[in-house]
Amino acid sequence: MGFWRLPRITSLSGFPIRARFPFTLSQTSLLHKNLQLSRLKKLNSPYGSFLTSSRNFASVSNQEVDPRLTTERMVIDTDVIIVGAGPAGLSAAIRLKQLANVEGKEINVIVIEKASQLGAHTLSGAVIEPRALNELLPDWKERGAPLNQPVLKDDMRFLTEKLSIPLRPLPSLMRNKGNYIVSLNNFVKWLGEQAEQVGVDVYAGFAASEVLYNEDGSVRGIATNDMGLDKDFKPKENFERGVEFQAKVTLFAEGCHGSLTKTLIRKFNLREGKQQQTYAIGIKEVWEVDPAKHVPGYVLHAAGWPLDYKTYGGGFMYHMENNIVQIGFIISLDYENPYLYPYKEFQRYKTHPSIRKCLEGGKVICYGARALNEGGYQSIPKLVFPGGALIGCTAGFLNLPKIKGTHNAMKSGMLAAEAAYDAITSNSPHGPITLTAYEESIKNSWVYEELYKVRNFRPSINTPFGVYGFILYAGLEMLFLKGKAPWTFKHRHEDYAVLKPAKECKPIEYPKPDGVVAFDLLESVSRSGTFHKENQPVHLRVRDKKIPVERNLKIFGGPEQRFCPAGVYEFVDDENNPSEKRLQINSQNCVHCKTCDIKDVSQNIDWVTPEGGDGPKYEMT
Repeated sequence: MGFWRLPRITSLSGFPIRARFPFTLSQTSLLHKNLQLSRLKKLNSPYGSFLTSSRNFASVSNQEVDPRLTTERMVIDTDVIIVGAGPAGLSAAIRLKQLANVEGKEINVIVIEKASQLGAHTLSGAVIEPRALNELLPDWKERGAPLNQPVLKDDMRFLTEKLSIPLRPLPSLMRNKGNYIVSLNNFVKWLGEQAEQVGVDVYAGFAASEVLYNEDGSVRGIATNDMGLDKDFKPKENFERGVEFQAKVTLFAEGCHGSLTKTLIRKFNLREGKQQQTYAIGIKEVWEVDPAKHVPGYVLHAAGWPLDYKTYGGGFMYHMENNIVQIGFIISLDYENPYLYPYKEFQRYKTHPSIRKCLEGGKVICYGARALNEGGYQSIPKLVFPGGALIGCTAGFLNLPKIKGTHNAMKSGMLAAEAAYDAITSNSPHGPITLTAYEESIKNSWVYEELYKVRNFRPSINTPFGVYGFILYAGLEMLFLKGKAPWTFKHRHEDYAVLKPAKECKPIEYPKPDGVVAFDLLESVSRSGTFHKENQPVHLRVRDKKIPVERNLKIFGGPEQRFCPAGVYEFVDDENNPSEKRLQINSQNCVHCKTCDIKDVSQNIDWVTPEGGDGPKYEMT
């Protein structure tokens, strides 16, 4: 059972209160009750953290507003609020408290996480490079970090339908000596424990749904969504207003294509002078395999089949400890054919003879999917704005040739923390804090140095030679140019804009799943543990309800029913118009990958946070 805890707060008697509660009850109710019991007026911070109230109302379109929607929202004032308890957010929190503890100062740091427990929404390959971890917690081995399986063998293959061709020599960027095969899910849980030990307060099961602004336009914090609304946004019996978290600095660590980050990029024009982001979808399973087929420390990356030469992507297979194998497939979202079905491409990949032989006789433990940033150096937006900053994958620090981003995400969080600490504890004049030092420090860090060297890899796919041209250029770059080329390629297009009309493309025939290594989609979704409370507002917001049928289905063949890896979107017969179709949204299936928000050809879908705690519950991912 997952637990969340209140911040350390001081009662009227002067004794500290620290409470832990299970998720089986309303978290906001518990938060309200315990703060009321303590009758707290001020958090214990010399920088002035106050508990106040707010009159911001939930937005509803009804003519008559339920009075419960206009009640005051609880406000918690703190020094730093971090949105997202992933590697970047938790690294930032730990670094802030480390600095404060060394100097004997009190900095209140709160991290909020939309998942029901830490790690439940975390999914990655993952082979982790411990560079940032070495800097943050040099004694991580003594602390019991779950980095148990070092990489012992690297393998890179080009697949045809029947053959597996080794690619040699293996470029240095693809070598994993000194790295570890991990469950990022377990790593985040452990990182959360380290954060707690240094005094960070973590709220799991709280979904940030709104950015709060001061009158001067600077960010003053975030609000969590109201709990207990029905599908028509009307309060149910268990209704609870959201909570506002106000801070001197707000760090957004939402992960790839964060819903709040998207609004910040628009408001502050953070992409001015930058290139657009480009994305991929990663789909993954965790298997327990036959011990006779398990090769601890073995890392495989594969290109080629089952994708055509115009589509960038490939598979991976990582052998962890205890007969656990992580297997997955990544497809860039700038593919052209609307009939391409990423989930079924992954299932096909597993039927390749070289992959099947490892999986047969094993069993699937977990399934999941997420979007990835692939844009790299050219696509990093401006990172700071008055009152806050972007850190981690929400900004986009993935090193594509390495297929790694955790170390860069952690480092970005650490650098932002250092800038925030200096700004908060300095004697500079009052006013909104802009972390200019963070932007400068990350540009001068090994993060930018690393990303600059590989800046031309992803754009090199956009040539008439497709993947073959990319492989040739990548070899040239890694073996000879090594990032010193006097040119920088550009990303040519937004991912959604390249999708061709269905009539211009050939339908793709996929084999039926055999139930041994390949599975039906809904069977896989059941392994994600995803859950959304019934009768709540749909968190996949379609702006114009006519567009999915009139444009997406009739012109593009309804690509949303294929690019979603969880069966959320489905075109069904319209009961009111028997000869027509309508788009049905099965939001309860959503695994929060956000692919729909990225790849929808009409840019007509907005992914927003559902009630806190809802979504997948990944294990060992």
